[in-house]
Amino acid sequence: MKHYLENLQETIRQHWTQKALCDYNGDTFSYANLATSIEQFRIFFATTGISKDDKIAICARNSARWAMTFWGINVNGRVAVPLLSDFHPNTVSSLTNHSDSVLLFVDEDIWAKMDPAATPNLKAAINIKDGQLLWHQDDEVARAWENRKKAFAQQYPMGLFPEQVSFSTDNLDDVAIINYTSGTTGNPKGVMLTYEAISDTDDFANSHFPNHPGETVVSMLPLAHMYGLAIEFIHPNVDGVTVYFLGKTPSPTTLLKAMQDIKPYMVVTVPLVMEKIYANAIKPALEKAKSLLAIPVLNKLIYRKARNKMIEAFGGGVRCFIMGGAALNPEAEQCFKKIRLPYTVGYGMTEACPLLGYEWWTRFVPGSCGKPVHELRIDSDDPQHIPGEIQAKGPNLTIGYYKNPEATAAAFTDDGWFRTGDLGVMDDKRNIFIRGRIKSMILNSSGQNIYPEEVEAVLANCQYVDECLVVDRDGKIVALVYAELPEDMDDKTRETLPDIIRDAANKDLPTYSKISRVELMDAPFEKTPKRTIKRFLYQ
Repeated sequence: MKHYLENLQETIRQHWTQKALCDYNGDTFSYANLATSIEQFRIFFATTGISKDDKIAICARNSARWAMTFWGINVNGRVAVPLLSDFHPNTVSSLTNHSDSVLLFVDEDIWAKMDPAATPNLKAAINIKDGQLLWHQDDEVARAWENRKKAFAQQYPMGLFPEQVSFSTDNLDDVAIINYTSGTTGNPKGVMLTYEAISDTDDFANSHFPNHPGETVVSMLPLAHMYGLAIEFIHPNVDGVTVYFLGKTPSPTTLLKAMQDIKPYMVVTVPLVMEKIYANAIKPALEKAKSLLAIPVLNKLIYRKARNKMIEAFGGGVRCFIMGGAALNPEAEQCFKKIRLPYTVGYGMTEACPLLGYEWWTRFVPGSCGKPVHELRIDSDDPQHIPGEIQAKGPNLTIGYYKNPEATAAAFTDDGWFRTGDLGVMDDKRNIFIRGRIKSMILNSSGQNIYPEEVEAVLANCQYVDECLVVDRDGKIVALVYAELPEDMDDKTRETLPDIIRDAANKDLPTYSKISRVELMDAPFEKTPKRTIKRFLYQ
């Protein structure tokens, strides 16, 4: 396994003047700029005595400066603590304190809502946008930070040269990142990931979806989420790919304009985005051509046109659409397969940095989430047919939860396998099929296991259903639905809509998992950054 920082070192030396990190229509930093920034961080750390294992938090919206800050921390052996900018300011304070972070790089508006008294270990807070001190209680740290560029100029009067770039790679067992989960069950835990875990993910990515220097990628997912951090940023950037950041969540029009300008080689996204594109663009176009699809020669032409149109919408150079974080709607997936869209659905979690399952699109089996990245087993007497907990082993897995030995012990079996908490089966070709979460599984009165995700997949295809969630209410299956209602809907249909949705779904559901009633929601469900519903809020 090759250390990812060795790849970054080689890339910086060989592609010194190439763009490395860019804000779309904003700041641009070359690999030379990146190397200089990393060295300024090293000098700053050495001056202040902020030691190798000290934690440094980052809480800000995606940007090139976020990425520059991360590399300054990570390359120099300090532990990066990425925190979601969507966290409540009280949560940011709590997690900054829990992680024992001594520095916080933060957006100014987030810091304005925080109370420094809630983070007693913090030496300083720094504006990630312009590097200005927002607050400090350690004068030595403040002076060293403000003097870092001058100190660099004194040490390198002629500037830094490519051959002077040298990064330490003897730290595979050291903790590189503490990433606080923000999943569907609440209560964030600090997942500790080593340099080896990141190196393993980069190594796997290089062998399964390689990239090339000079290519481009758009970073859309939160950098404080391992999916975005590892796959959209670290893996491409260490190999010479220019990473563009969109900052705030863009509108569909802005997103597609950026894709046309940047022309990424891959698109990493969540199924919800692709399902919206299918529902709003591909499905209506194919329905208009429904009569022509019955003609074999013409249907191939129509499908090819739909495929090309979608790839062109994302810049024309996409080799693969990589989805993860949730299951893909079966109807949308069936269509993507028909038009031969180069897509795949992976399986991962923060604790796996983040990959557990993946397969290249030409070999991907619809309905699955790839094949195991490393060792994987199903805790079931019949793993091919009876769902059991998915358990994993591999160098990419967490070494535990920060300052939480109870959670760490509970996360592993007695023989050392990591408990994912997911239920699934695996066929004879080792394709993984997820059935749901252990905690969300419903056991009905006859002893039948009901997986809400499977019922939700049927509901999602019903007319008017925009978002849905299935819960157990006193032994009854209840569907919570946020509906998409046309303005011209008559009053009678509005009044009977819950029954209409329930009856439509129940036609395609087995007897044991039929929906008892539908409750309409007034607003969309609250979601995690990877766009999965926070189930714990609706149980």
